[in-house]
Amino acid sequence: MTTILDFMTEKHRACDDAFAAAEEAVSLNEWQTATEQWRLFSDELKSHLEMEELVLFPRFEEATGNSNGPTNMMRMEHQQMLALSHQIESALSAEQDEEFLGLSETLMVLMQQHNMKEEQVLYPMADQSIPQAGETIEAMNKI
Repeated sequence: MTTILDFMTEKHRACDDAFAAAEEAVSLNEWQTATEQWRLFSDELKSHLEMEELVLFPRFEEATGNSNGPTNMMRMEHQQMLALSHQIESALSAEQDEEFLGLSETLMVLMQQHNMKEEQVLYPMADQSIPQAGETIEAMNKI
């Protein structure tokens, strides 16, 4: 049976791969490819955040009785990532490679730190706390 940790870590890697492909395309001035890869990344990111905020976090908070714990911080970081993502999208639309690459470096650092907290702390806690992890994964897969 797949764990929440395994399932969500796989989702992190899908986001990372699309993000890296967009960055590479921008560095090569391949703007159409960059735009396509950015759309893939953006869709993956939005889906991932919805899985967490609409399914995983509420179930974790219910299971632990704590809505002011790690999920609160994760939600704040999600907002930071989305704000940076919108700025990067503007740079991409304007074909501003230096702006895109500078902002994307900031977003990459934020995502790496965020993912590490989730993969090392939150997801293992969720696997231990949520009684029906399989049902939770199934619900997230529907998003």
